Amino acid sequence: MGTREALAKKIAWISVISNIILTLGKIIIGWYGNSDAVFADGIHSAADVFASVIVLLVIKIANKPADKEHPYGHGKAEVIVSEIVGILLFLVSIYVVYEGLAGLFHEAESPNILAVWVAVFSFAAKVILYRSSLKVAEQNKSKAIEAIAFDHKADIVASIAAGIGVILSIIGARLDIPILLYGDKAASIFVAYLIFKISKEMLTEAFDILLERNINTETIQEYIAVINEFPEVKRIDRIRAREHGHYILVDLRISIDHFKTIKQGHDLARTIKRNLMDQHDNIREVLIHLNPYFPEEK
Repeated sequence: MGTREALAKKIAWISVISNIILTLGKIIIGWYGNSDAVFADGIHSAADVFASVIVLLVIKIANKPADKEHPYGHGKAEVIVSEIVGILLFLVSIYVVYEGLAGLFHEAESPNILAVWVAVFSFAAKVILYRSSLKVAEQNKSKAIEAIAFDHKADIVASIAAGIGVILSIIGARLDIPILLYGDKAASIFVAYLIFKISKEMLTEAFDILLERNINTETIQEYIAVINEFPEVKRIDRIRAREHGHYILVDLRISIDHFKTIKQGHDLARTIKRNLMDQHDNIREVLIHLNPYFPEEK
């Protein structure tokens, strides 16, 4: 098993185990402690468990090398996972906001103090999980691990919101301020918004990759700078690049002097490809088309 695949599986398994523990804790304490916000956060963690399991199932597929049927590799399997997780989070946000709004029209009760400690514990655990997952995702250019990291990120803010909501409700009960009793309900709605925001970001990125949107301008300019280091390249006619999961495919058209031999053109293209891949380790393939250049074309 490759290092990248092994790391991805390790992160996914850690996410599954931690989210199962947090899910049980939040749902049980949220229900027992009469906290809609903590209970909603538990539903979100349950969605995280499902997402992590999906990642585990698809990691091996995404890391398979290119074959006859899939000449560009299997990297987009990770993007599909990211999209599934995004859809799942969107559905969770709809459910949570519905429950929160419904609660505003009923008499509110003060949550148990246990709900606060669950939110605090969840916050601390998710900060650690988010930072470690994101670091591995960036190092390995993994959309699947990045999806897990974004799940943890959503949980961080959600735990803060849930904790604040519970505290406000407890204060409202002890100081006899009825409006503060609805702090827990309001927090659950805010949690739903945060979940929706994360799902929107994930779905937007996944759709862009699946539709083969060109990568960002800054990265394209970095590629152009590498190509312009070769004086033999008289003109860059076109450059395109698209993400294919955890790696990038580059299509390039350049013009060189018309009197260059096929071998000279081939050697130049091979050197440009090697330099691009050496300086950008997430590039998997560079396809270069050569055009003849005539001075009068200036």
